[in-house]
Amino acid sequence: MKEVYKDYLFEKHILISEGMSEEKHVFETLFAMAHFFGVKITKGRELVHHGMVKELSKKFGENVPEPFYRGFPQSVRNLSAEELLFDQLLHYFNTYELGNFDETMHSVFEKDFKRAAFRENTDAQEFMIQTEEDAEDTIRAIVKDLLSSSRPLNERQYTLVLTFIRDHLDNIPDIASKNTCVRLLIDTKNISLADSLNLSDVMKIVDELNYRYYHNDNPKKLNIKNQDRKFLTALLDRMFQGDRCDICTCYEKKKLWNGFLHHIHYQPKNGEAEIFVRAMREKGNESVYSEFEKLMQENRCRDAAKLLQKKKGTSVLLRNMDYIISRMNREEEQTFLLEFPEDCSTLILLQLLFRYEGRQRKDERIFKFTQHNLMKVHYETPEESEKCQSRLTEEQVKEVGKMIRSKLIEKLRNRLGKVYIEHSMKNYALPLAENTSQEGFGVLSKGSRIPIDEGKKLRAFTYWEKVNDIDLSVFALTEDGDRREFSWRTMSRHKSGAITYSGDETSGYLGGSEYFDINLPEFKALYSEYRYLIFCDNVYSGTNFSKCFCKAGYMLRDLGDSGQVYEPKTVKSAYRINCESTFAYLFGIDLLKNEIIWLNIAKDSKSRVAGDTTLSFLTEYFHLTEIMNMYDFFSMMAEKIVEDPMKADVVVTNCEIECADEIEIIREYDFEKNQGTNGKCKIIVEGEVRCLK
Repeated sequence: MKEVYKDYLFEKHILISEGMSEEKHVFETLFAMAHFFGVKITKGRELVHHGMVKELSKKFGENVPEPFYRGFPQSVRNLSAEELLFDQLLHYFNTYELGNFDETMHSVFEKDFKRAAFRENTDAQEFMIQTEEDAEDTIRAIVKDLLSSSRPLNERQYTLVLTFIRDHLDNIPDIASKNTCVRLLIDTKNISLADSLNLSDVMKIVDELNYRYYHNDNPKKLNIKNQDRKFLTALLDRMFQGDRCDICTCYEKKKLWNGFLHHIHYQPKNGEAEIFVRAMREKGNESVYSEFEKLMQENRCRDAAKLLQKKKGTSVLLRNMDYIISRMNREEEQTFLLEFPEDCSTLILLQLLFRYEGRQRKDERIFKFTQHNLMKVHYETPEESEKCQSRLTEEQVKEVGKMIRSKLIEKLRNRLGKVYIEHSMKNYALPLAENTSQEGFGVLSKGSRIPIDEGKKLRAFTYWEKVNDIDLSVFALTEDGDRREFSWRTMSRHKSGAITYSGDETSGYLGGSEYFDINLPEFKALYSEYRYLIFCDNVYSGTNFSKCFCKAGYMLRDLGDSGQVYEPKTVKSAYRINCESTFAYLFGIDLLKNEIIWLNIAKDSKSRVAGDTTLSFLTEYFHLTEIMNMYDFFSMMAEKIVEDPMKADVVVTNCEIECADEIEIIREYDFEKNQGTNGKCKIIVEGEVRCLK
């Protein structure tokens, strides 16, 4: 079985038995898996074989390179500030001045350090083993769910879908997401996939093709090869053969269409194509937005709203609510809210709920959007703020938010029967925008919170190959956004047991690693003014993460610190960072509540230094579970919440629990199942959606 399949299933706690001969030493193998990696096999024990120990070693990262200070953390604390600084300067001179990047370097002052044997208590990671045949069925079901998802896929999900389609599917089933359809169309060159798209979607195809094949994110500057021009020409011709020529929508990008048609030297082959080409090249703009704006300027706000809903759909109308409501008088506003569309999707209502109940500070508006699976952030300038005429009052925001929540409750009410919900589900956020996430072991939806056990310290890590100088950094934030940096730029003069850095490894093409230890009680005592910690990873050498191998995550370790720096059994999360960017946000810590806040955000950035980035856009993720969490969501859908899982129709839990055989246990580590389009009731649990029969 291909590695892409095995890697994906490993993240779902599934190991594959690939037709190995009967294992004679089953007990010894199971013991080794538990002893070295903390893995407990709950199903398929008869399929275990000794090769799985090697597989687990590879997956958990047992052979992680040593950090700059091999005796970390104790040896770091034993050195003076002057020794730390000299080590750092000498290391920089050898690498960046003399160019000695071939070997991983270490401290000249660090004394020999003998580590105590590992004696920490760890929780077991529960896995199951499947035959290759069963595993293929599992992958097939996952791919089916991904293709029925209306949400964009992250890179790992898309790679899985593309690989499976190339390997097994002659006839590709219906694809719910236009984003997924566009990417598959480009990579497979299967023009029949365009039958589920409209003419206006061609510009999405051009943009994706331009970015992926030509590394150009500017659609105004095209330099497409002849082979791809022929492909796009054939695509256009097919669009004009069906009833998919939405000219009004194409007017919205009229200039881009003009440039594109000229670039591929397009010659219309039928009357519909001729009409379209002429419409794009002639003067004038007959887009829906043009008509909408005209009505708004005439103060015909309700007519403008009705036009937008009729021509562009309810979702577009709702995303323009601020603009529409801000132009209405009080009476019109109340009428508009009372006439709130009934056909709005659950997903849109949830997005609006977070928007209105989680509004930003008055003095700063932050706009986030996703392009090419990277988050882009725009901070409103003073000039833009001054010109803004669509900002709602606090009273209006509260009123709209209250109305959105009531509509959501009404829409979800009594969808499910008797539901058992584990109380811990209050810690998990709804998975609404996970396409900027990296996939891996222990990954959750953005904003989810994980309690940190008392008596444990957090050890954040990153390790890499095939690139020089990746930096792990930490930022402390106050409630007001003031920050303090802990990084290679500051740690040589920092001496305390509250936070310890393993040293800045600038070499490491053949392997390097960095760590931060956070002793939470000491940190809170020393830096009491700070509420949050933010962990970041960036490539100082300027290479995108996609061009190297890099993993990041965290461990929970005893304060006594026995064993090696990297102990696989203590790893709670480890995921590969492979985004087309030099910067990634890993996770945060709420120091007040002693909780990890999951971030996992791939941000569009060429920044090489963590201190050069802004962090204020992250604050909304700190409060997501306060607005809506998995417990609240399922409570809305439950006809009745029961205390006994044996009496439930639906069980929502992340714990070992006894329930009826026909009830499927839903876990947190399944991200592939998202909002479907088949009309059946969907259950979302920490990134997973299950169909209710």
